Amino acid sequence: MKTLRNTLIGLTLSSALFASANIFAEDYVIDSKGMHASIQFKISHLGYSWMWGRFSDFEGAFSYDDKDKAASKIAVTVKTASVDSNHAERDKHLRSDDFLEVDKYPEAKFVSTSYTEGSDGKAVLKGNLTLHGVTKEVEVAVSPVGAGKDPWGGYRRGFEGKTRIALKDYNIKMNLGPASAELDLIFEFEGVRK
Repeated sequence: MKTLRNTLIGLTLSSALFASANIFAEDYVIDSKGMHASIQFKISHLGYSWMWGRFSDFEGAFSYDDKDKAASKIAVTVKTASVDSNHAERDKHLRSDDFLEVDKYPEAKFVSTSYTEGSDGKAVLKGNLTLHGVTKEVEVAVSPVGAGKDPWGGYRRGFEGKTRIALKDYNIKMNLGPASAELDLIFEFEGVRK
């Protein structure tokens, strides 16, 4: 009987310790509705200038654990038809089979797999980016922007990040030459704590 009692106590303590492992994690919803977040891209136009664009429709959430930063994670889903380069005809072309094929691939996704933060607060976020039906691991250079209370009684936290991808890695057909073979993805995410 004493052995059973000790086993039950041990299991209870183990469960309590396991449950407390994520006690410091904070969960946030990305504030895309309030336009306090953005996903932009930048690509060279034939080597002569930069063409900027963005995705206007996306949603996601992240967790940040100040006590165990490596446990932090993020997941974001983007509606590819929301691509906006401030030029209607070009946007139509970007949605076509030459680029995003939005009818066939209506969503792009990023799901993190690891987060490594240095003493300066800058971090490397690794994860799987699914775009145009292809999933590849990417590394995102991340920097904190800030965190604190907002005027409405909530709590917010923000990060910015940047990564570079090659179009051919995602089977995008259009070839505009070597200067336009890669593009930069730039993220600005402000999250509202749940």
